[in-house]
Amino acid sequence: MAGCVYLVATMDTKGEEIAFVRDCLLSAGVPTRMIDVGTKNPPTVKPDVTSSEVRATSVHNGSTVEVATYAQSDRGTAIAEMALALRDYLVAQCAAGRMSGVIGIGGSGGTSLITTAMRALPIGLPKIMVSTVASGNVAPYVDCSDILMLFSVVDIAGINSVSRVVLSNAAHAMAGMVRNVVATSPSKPTLGMTMFGVTTPCVNQVRLTLEQKGFDCLVFHATGSGGRAMELLVSSGLISGVLDITTTEVADEIAGGVFACGPDRFSRLIDAEIPLVLSLGALDMVNFGSRETVPSYYQNRMLHFHNPQVTLMRTNIEENRQIARFIATKLNKSRSPIRLLVPELGVSTLDQKGHPFYDPQADSMLFNELQNNLNVTVDRQLIRLPFHINSAEFAESLVSNFLSLWEKRKSAGTI
Repeated sequence: MAGCVYLVATMDTKGEEIAFVRDCLLSAGVPTRMIDVGTKNPPTVKPDVTSSEVRATSVHNGSTVEVATYAQSDRGTAIAEMALALRDYLVAQCAAGRMSGVIGIGGSGGTSLITTAMRALPIGLPKIMVSTVASGNVAPYVDCSDILMLFSVVDIAGINSVSRVVLSNAAHAMAGMVRNVVATSPSKPTLGMTMFGVTTPCVNQVRLTLEQKGFDCLVFHATGSGGRAMELLVSSGLISGVLDITTTEVADEIAGGVFACGPDRFSRLIDAEIPLVLSLGALDMVNFGSRETVPSYYQNRMLHFHNPQVTLMRTNIEENRQIARFIATKLNKSRSPIRLLVPELGVSTLDQKGHPFYDPQADSMLFNELQNNLNVTVDRQLIRLPFHINSAEFAESLVSNFLSLWEKRKSAGTI
């Protein structure tokens, strides 16, 4: 076990409770550091790191956060600013090797504050959030991270017969995790790839081929959180190369579907400078729930009922123009070799002749706009191929282009 378990709370209201967690961990032989993230009143228990010290080390938005900001802020603003300060502080502590895990306790405000910082920490680092809101929708707090949410059952307001058990369980669960660290260095190089049902034949062929060549392949369902989870693993150093075959989440981002990727999609892939091959899988569709959930302004569009809970809408010419520009803008920032492969005969099982989403004009806009907006160089290439995405030939091209990038990086000693 390297480093301490960091214990985080607004210690003006949760000082007694976080100190109880500390005592449980110390009794188990686990070193700790208590961090106060209160934004208004003095802590009721002396912390190891004060809220002023957390704020003083923050450099979010390019400048040091002034302590006076918090005194003058309303509660919502203060929580948001402290969340960024805590994120910067914990990331720096983790990078320095001082942290073995982190436990947070809080209500709705504290949960939002602390999990904002937790989400920035590497996948695999133990993270437990004891929260009064953990029995509801925890997606905004967890997103695609590996935060363990533990419902406090009662309010975190003193040590009583229930909170004593819940907080003890959180402490001992953390003790078990930090004492039994799972090795994250795989025996095989690990790759990430994105898949949808309508690109499964392609991705499966790519996966099987690369597994036979000695790679460990992680497949992510391209449902918005899937793409973000893959990128988080890349930035955590747990994925060494990516075949981003199914970039459909961008269509939902542009048109307001339920599987939107968010504005930062591709950024971590580009920043990591790992071998990267991309394609346009399922960019012919936007995802909604059941038919009645499709916005009224889309009711006259080409809709396909995938199942009772999923309705697909065909992307049109204008949406494909915007999708292409979104992708090109991101890829133009790349500093290492990437390949974007275009399947000219269709991007999904629904997008081929005789199928519901067959629309050569919409596809042509996507392909041509990418070609017009991507700044092609020796390292940044767009390759148009006369194949459907699910054809064997296209899968083979994805593999050969990826292996070419991989071998170049391997020869250079960078992987």
